[in-house]
Amino acid sequence: MIRKALPAALATALTAVLATGCGGGAEAGDSRTVTVTVGYQSKTINTVTAGTLLRSLGYFEEELAKRGARDGVTYKVRWQDYATGAPITAQMTAGKIDIGSMGDFPLLINAARGEQLDRPTRLVSVTGYNLRGGLNTVMAGPGSSLRTLEDLRGKRVSTSVGSAADGTLVRALQRAGLDPEKDIRKLNQQPAVGASALQSGSADALSQFVAWPGLLAFQGKGKALYDGAGLNLPTFHGVAARNAFAEERPALVEDFLRAQVRATTYLRGKPVVAAESVARATGLPAEVVYLYNGANGVATFDPVIRPALIDALKEDVPVLKSAKLVGDVDVDAFVDDRYLRRAYGAGYQKALGYRAPMARAELWLRDGTTTSFDSPRALLAAVAKAGDTVRAAYVPDASTGTPWFADKAVWVVDGDKLLPFVTAAAAGAHTAGKPYARIVPYSTALREAA
Repeated sequence: MIRKALPAALATALTAVLATGCGGGAEAGDSRTVTVTVGYQSKTINTVTAGTLLRSLGYFEEELAKRGARDGVTYKVRWQDYATGAPITAQMTAGKIDIGSMGDFPLLINAARGEQLDRPTRLVSVTGYNLRGGLNTVMAGPGSSLRTLEDLRGKRVSTSVGSAADGTLVRALQRAGLDPEKDIRKLNQQPAVGASALQSGSADALSQFVAWPGLLAFQGKGKALYDGAGLNLPTFHGVAARNAFAEERPALVEDFLRAQVRATTYLRGKPVVAAESVARATGLPAEVVYLYNGANGVATFDPVIRPALIDALKEDVPVLKSAKLVGDVDVDAFVDDRYLRRAYGAGYQKALGYRAPMARAELWLRDGTTTSFDSPRALLAAVAKAGDTVRAAYVPDASTGTPWFADKAVWVVDGDKLLPFVTAAAAGAHTAGKPYARIVPYSTALREAA
């Protein structure tokens, strides 16, 4: 990885932080107590198996208690919640966070900053991913006249620079023939600030990661303008550990990953219960959490660092380099799955064989039951029959497979088919040149199905 000189102000600030203390060490005056500091993003809900859900289940604490009983040491966990990956990286390179979860683009910045400061980090596992890129979405206001990315020319677009959502925006604009630096006015904002800017009209569009797009759609405060899965490039979130911490206390990293594997198994087996738990912890609507984390959600939860995701990281480097956020990054050196292999033990080969099922339409009733369907038409027929007992209904986009709320999707009648799309642009592309295919309101799609 490249080592570049840091701006003087940043170097001074980091030096001051480095002098204040470090994570993963014995507490003052007590050599038999070790605290592990974990940074996570509660509202970035495809990191929950290494953050919100894991914390609520107490699995890491359980693993550490067992080890402490063997070692004669008291192990404690300090959880620190952040809105994005950037502050987690700052704290990790300052030695104050031992393990942190963040998105693919922030992970690369994490790798680069660690090398610049001679405090390297390593990617040790994955939390949630989408192999086509559907975790990121560009949103417009609900009443906006914007329909395509080309309509963003000259507009104000909010995103978090250096995030996976920013990467999606840059790539999508380039494919649409727009220059991300010249043809739009990019607003570098935290997700919550950007969401407020979209509502106030100070931003014309918003490019963000989970769960912000789904939340805005669910609340009727935004509509999808571009589905990140249109890029057909994997995007994911993962877990990084300070290399010094991992080398000094490898067993604790393995304990964390063993706990993450347990949390992943829990989420897969009890997706509704897990969504409700995350909703209580974050204040997000459970219906939004389930859109991403459900049995047929946008995210696939799988700790294994798969080759396709490593390749995606390598493709991300040029995007960050062009924005002058990193230099060269040695991705192969950054990835270290030794701890995960040991955490899985004999089960690692089985874990390697896991493949996420293809997303299906799904109905969630108020009595807590869920049912999946082979077709969007079958789902809509069930929705029409269930009436007020429906809590939420989800359908995969007919072109990308990205799950979306059925009542927020753009519906197309094409012969005897009812086809849902995340965006109006995708629906328009499908109907183009097809005289018998037409876009219809959700209410019409329901009547057609019934």
